[in-house]
Amino acid sequence: MKPVYYSEYLQLDKILQAQEEESKKNGVRADDEMLFIIIHQSYELWFKQILHEVGIVREIFLKHQIEDNSSDMNVAVHRLRRVVKILEMLVSKLGILETMTPLDFLDFRDFLRPASGFQSIQFKIMEALLGLPFDKRFGQHYYLSQLTQDDVDRVKKAESEVSLLSLINDWLKRMPFLQEGPYWKDADDFFKGYRSAYVASLTEGEKQNIHGFDMVFMDRENYAETRRLSIDSNRAALFIMLYRDYPLLNAPYQFINALLDIDELLAQWRYRHMNMVQRMIGRRIGTGGSTGADYLKAAADTHYIFKEFADLTSFLIQRRLLPELPPELKAHLSFHHPA
Repeated sequence: MKPVYYSEYLQLDKILQAQEEESKKNGVRADDEMLFIIIHQSYELWFKQILHEVGIVREIFLKHQIEDNSSDMNVAVHRLRRVVKILEMLVSKLGILETMTPLDFLDFRDFLRPASGFQSIQFKIMEALLGLPFDKRFGQHYYLSQLTQDDVDRVKKAESEVSLLSLINDWLKRMPFLQEGPYWKDADDFFKGYRSAYVASLTEGEKQNIHGFDMVFMDRENYAETRRLSIDSNRAALFIMLYRDYPLLNAPYQFINALLDIDELLAQWRYRHMNMVQRMIGRRIGTGGSTGADYLKAAADTHYIFKEFADLTSFLIQRRLLPELPPELKAHLSFHHPA
């Protein structure tokens, strides 16, 4: 086996020679352009790692059957927790970029046109594979307008693939605990009882939530076509949230919680980015032709991928009010099986 040398293994000659300052090419001194390049290059490397992790999770959920106490589920949780840690780091890394002042940025900004972070192909692919569809995007008219045809094709290919959110919806629909037999004679039994407990938990000012409960969990005939999760998936996700303390449901709960963390951190990144852009260029147009800070704010307000999971928390009740589960189901969720 050939010995491996550190710099060759990491291809440092390529990486460390990949910072070409446009200001220097134009005979202008702009000392902060090096920081700007390195920050954005490192972002793209971490986006590549996120795509790697999401790809592994998608492979798991492409399977027809996933045992909730299996190694697959634990691997999926672990991979998403890593994505969460990466996103936490990416949010904090903006603080390094913010050491650059507006005048420092203006020294080289005009040399960048029409390049823009809006042209990050990996970020667009990441959003698509997680579950943000084109019709939910803000700024559709220039979403692909600044890209080469090869990159347009790459993004459209990612959008044509089944997203992680769609795969999760299919997984949740298959959860057996709320289906007819062996634990319930009627598949609606649990939610009929839970609805009563939920209504009893509401204050007078919250009574309007009853209609929302029925629309999300009960009324199949009038269920909103715009929702990404089915009624059965909503039921399964809420059941996991409610009974997460049972060993069998702990990993699925950690998985759903990681999805919410990812959405929250992507929103934090966008808002932090928006505030930085306002500080750097005020109300100017972005170098790539977007509306700058206004675009980032609108995207932050609308690009929530896993919002329907977050919405389910409106329908939680206190543990002490939870309906009692059938003994056989409690035993199954606790890994205790009768002899």
